[in-house]
This record gives sequence, C-alpha cells and structure tokens, in this order.
Amino acid sequence: MSPDEERPRGTWSQRGAAFGIWYLRTVTFINFLSAVWVSFGNDIRRHNIAEFFTPYLLTAGFASGAFSLFLSVTLRRRKRAAWILNLVLSGLLALLFGFGMVVAPEFRAPVQNWVSLALTVLFAAALIAGRREFSAKGDRANPKLAAAVAAGGLLGASLLAALLVTVTNTAGDASTFVQRWRYGLMRLVSLAADDRAFPEIATPNWVNVTINVLSTLLLVAVLWAAFRSVRSTEALTEDDEERLRALLARHGDRDSLGYFALRRDKSVLFSPSGKAAVAYRVVGGVSLASGDPLGDPEAWPGAIGVWLAEAREHGWAPAVMGASEEGGTVYARHGLDALELGDEAIVDTAEFTLDGRAMRTVRQAYNRIKRAGYTVTVRRHEDIPAAELARLLELADDWRDGETERGFSMALGRLGDPGDGRCVMLECRDGGADGAGELRALLSFVPWGEKGLSLDLMRRERNSENGLMEFMVLELIQRAKEVEITQLSLNFAMFRSVFERGSRLGAGPVLRLWRSLLSFFSRWWQIESLYRANAKYRPIWEPRYLLFEKSTDLLRIGIAAGRAEGFLEAPGLPKWLNRKHLENAR
Repeated sequence: MSPDEERPRGTWSQRGAAFGIWYLRTVTFINFLSAVWVSFGNDIRRHNIAEFFTPYLLTAGFASGAFSLFLSVTLRRRKRAAWILNLVLSGLLALLFGFGMVVAPEFRAPVQNWVSLALTVLFAAALIAGRREFSAKGDRANPKLAAAVAAGGLLGASLLAALLVTVTNTAGDASTFVQRWRYGLMRLVSLAADDRAFPEIATPNWVNVTINVLSTLLLVAVLWAAFRSVRSTEALTEDDEERLRALLARHGDRDSLGYFALRRDKSVLFSPSGKAAVAYRVVGGVSLASGDPLGDPEAWPGAIGVWLAEAREHGWAPAVMGASEEGGTVYARHGLDALELGDEAIVDTAEFTLDGRAMRTVRQAYNRIKRAGYTVTVRRHEDIPAAELARLLELADDWRDGETERGFSMALGRLGDPGDGRCVMLECRDGGADGAGELRALLSFVPWGEKGLSLDLMRRERNSENGLMEFMVLELIQRAKEVEITQLSLNFAMFRSVFERGSRLGAGPVLRLWRSLLSFFSRWWQIESLYRANAKYRPIWEPRYLLFEKSTDLLRIGIAAGRAEGFLEAPGLPKWLNRKHLENAR
C-alpha cells in the first residue's frame, strides 16, 4: 500500500480517538454539573426513569462523573484495556437502545432517544475507527489487584456505612445490624436506593451523601487498580553497566551528568546499533530520563526512538530532566517540547582565580577557614584504604541523619562502591588540639570524562563551622592538577535567570512576581540559596532543560520529578526505622 493510501487511514484513526476522548470529557463535565445543579440533574434522571434514555455514561452525579473522567484519562493515555471496556459497554448500550426502539414504539416518539442512540453509536464507531491509537499495555497483575480492591473495599466501606447508619438512625432500635449493613451496601452500589425497603431505618441526608462519596472513592480505587500502568522495568544489570561504562569511556566528556546514568535504580535502553543509550526511571506513570543520551551523538536518535516507543507501549508520559542544549535539540526533533529549568555551574580550573575585587568576599572567607587550621585531603576512592573508606561511609550516613537521599538526575545514590574507584573524595579536618584533626566534612565527585568532575555528595558535621564546603571546593580548584582535571561541575541552580534578571533595575512586574514566589519557596527547597552559593565562584552557566511531550502532563511530570529527586515522599515508615548506609543504596 502506498503512503498516499495509508495517510487518510491514519488521519481517520487519530480523529476517531480524539472524538472518543472529547466525548468522555464532555460527558464528565455534564455529569459533574448535574450533580451540583439540582434541577438540571433531576431532569436527566427523569429522562432515564420515564420513556427517555440518555447517551453513554450520561447519568448525572459524582460517581458517574468520576467514572467517565477516569475513562477519559485512560483513553488519552492510549490504554488498550480502556478502549476495550468502552467499546464493550457502549456497543452493548447501543444494541440495547436499538432493540428498544424496534420493539417498543413509544420509545421512538421522543427526539431525545434518537439523539442518545446516535451519540452512543457514533462514540462506538469512533472507537472502532481509532483502534490503532490505543496500544498501551497495562500491568498483568491488574485484574487480580482490581478484584482484591473491589472485594476488600466493598466489605470495608459497607461496614463503615453500617456504623454510620447505626449512629445516626432516628427510627428507633427496631432494625438489626444486618438490616443496617444491607442499607449501607445498597447505598454503596446504587445512588438511588429504594428506602421503602427499609422502613425501620431513617438517616440524615448527609449520611447518604457520605456513603455515596465512599462509593465514588471505591469506584476510583478499583478503576485505578484495573488500569494502572506497568510500574517499572528491569533495573540496571551488570551487563548494562559494563556497556554504559564503555560508552562513558569513549564519549563521557560530552555531558557532565553522564556518569549519573549508572544509578542502579534506573533502567536503560540502547539504540539498535548499541552506540547510544537513554537511562530512565518510571515514576508514577512517567518515564523520566535524565541528562543527555550517552554515547555517539549520531546514534542518539536511535536510542531516543526506542525509549519513546517503550513509553507509548506502556502508556507512560515521556520526560527528560536536565538535558543540555545539544541533547534537548535532539529530543525536540522527536516531538518533545522544552522548558528551561535552570543552569549548571561549571568552573574552568585553569581560568579560575581568587584575585580581584569581585572575589574579595570569597577570598576573605577562604583565608579565615585556612587560618583556623582546617586542611583538605584529595584522593580517588580507589586510593582510600578499605577500613578508612568504611569509616567515611559511616560518617556520611550519620551526618545525613536519616533524611531522604535526594537526587536523581545529578546524584549517584551510592558511595564507596568498588566500581566507582575513579570518583574523588575530599575530606576536611580541623587543626585538632594534638595536631590530629577530626573529620568535619566530606565532598564526593564523580568523573566527567577524562578531565572533569561533577559534584555528587556533600556532607558535614552539624556543628561544624560555616564555609567549610566553599573552602573545600576552592581547595579542589586550586589543586586540580593533583587529580588531573580541568573542569568542575557544581550544583544545579534552578531558575537562575529569574533570580538574576529579576533583581536588575527595570525588571518587569511579572518577572519580579515570579522571583518573589521562588524566593518564598526557597524557604523549604533552597532554590535561591543554591544559586547564590554557586554564583560566588563566577562560573560558566550552562542551561539545562525539561523535555516533555504534552503540556497537560506537566503537573504529573513535576510530581514524578519531585518524587525521583527526593523532594516529595509517599507515606511510609518513620525515617529512623528505615535508615540504610550509603554503601547499600541502590
């Protein structure tokens, strides 16, 4: 078949899928509107009770609105299971409507019935036309999980409903617990339960509303379990790690974040030629890649294509955190949009100097720490004796004080692994009363090609003197020849341009407002302080980008990125019950 013959079919398929999604969105809006607009909702319900019927899923109410909303979201994510469910339900309803119109003449009189039949048939036909667009797979365990959630949730919700009815029943003590439980169960499975079957039970209206809300929540939970995406893929294997290290050995100097692809909580996909790879992690239905693809830039499109194909196969939203301008350009050619996140601070060690008026404050702070007797030891991890390295790991873990290990795109997530022998450790000690200084702070850097380092981990004793981190970084810059480096990648400054341009004379009101909001959130997330801490080194600022496919996924991507980076946590055990040493971190 020629391309000219295939193109119209593809267009009709896309249009059919779009119509199905927008139909469900419209029905969702009407359902929710009718739930709060009482007279409008009553009109819709009367149509269903009398000789009228409404289109597919238009039943008026929060539960039906939640159901249609969930199905519209799953259809938009191209879920095959959602397509099958909608096609079966709408097809059966269309057949039922058609049968009723044929055998019951009174059903043919109202115009609304013809409209309902036409819309339901059109929706089912649109799904059939768009069948090729719905190919995303779900998790194989979903049916069992959905059944367990339905059974357990219905039992728990019905018992809770029975308890509410017991407490609020104003009809006396004539009812038994079984009757109250049946009343609550009927309210759970039907929004319009017949109260005449329970004359010995009378409850306030808010109790019935509460039970209906429980029903809606249970329905959403069952749907989530039935249609959830595959939650993860294979983690990095030893063979994958060897192949990635081979790519880093040949092309590792292209991206300062390349070494972080070796995080063992990531997965990796290689290009068909094996000359490039994309490292990623699935979080909350988002396939989150980090940095640029590894390997030969000419093979990047192949790796990106494989990664995007897998994301679409499972219904994941593809996104990239921290891509450089070069990598972002290649990602954009594959249909992703770019949003500037901030800038990475890079120091050229040969050009850096503490001289001059602009560096006066930094120079004075450096000299103050040095006069206090602090010293810095710079060593590769492989040059540190095993017993001494074990002690450093223990201190690094203790100084973390059980807090979440933050970082995904710009952190390795482990310390002291035998495979990371080329990483560089900085140890800062005080003068000590007897000349044997106590360890007060640690810095660890990962390799950036042959001549560079990227900051990975920062730890210091809680009561140590301020300025130790800056002192250690300055010591490394000035002693760069000891570890044979020429460039140093420091922290990432999110939204740096906003802070810089927003403080200038003549900055517009929108920019000043944006800067004020970021300064407010910096109280918790240190957004502005990271920019200020990096700016004192007068670095080269390299922009980093967020890549995404659809702007409607930005909130979902932001939550996934926050979870991956450690800024957002799901509820769990107290941190002091879940402490692990960094050497066991994966």
